[in-house]
Amino acid sequence: MTVPKWCVLNLSNMMKTFEIDATGLAVGRVATQAAKMLLGKTDPAYTPHLDPNTQVTIKNASKVKFTGRKLEQKDYKHHTLHPGGLKTVAMKTVFRKDPTEVMRKAVYGMVTKNRRRDEIMQRLTIVA
Repeated sequence: MTVPKWCVLNLSNMMKTFEIDATGLAVGRVATQAAKMLLGKTDPAYTPHLDPNTQVTIKNASKVKFTGRKLEQKDYKHHTLHPGGLKTVAMKTVFRKDPTEVMRKAVYGMVTKNRRRDEIMQRLTIVA
């Protein structure tokens, strides 16, 4: 008798650690790799509802490559929920102030949008 996939428990409590060197790579390419690893989709025994127990470290975030004219044209927006409260900040400004924040925002947008999102993002470490 075989056990259905949904009954298999993740018995390994060991934290898996991955490192990504971002030197010369595009921001989106690095972010998709990190998001897949954080969600556990690189694991052969991937199960969506189980925690993959992975830690991802991105090194050299300040040496990433921007394709096209994204550095000048892309804006990050958020709203204060007050009338006329739309705030925009250029990517160039954010990258100059903190290069890791651009990578963090890219990965944050690629991780699944559910209640585990903040918990998953805590296992992401970005080094400039």
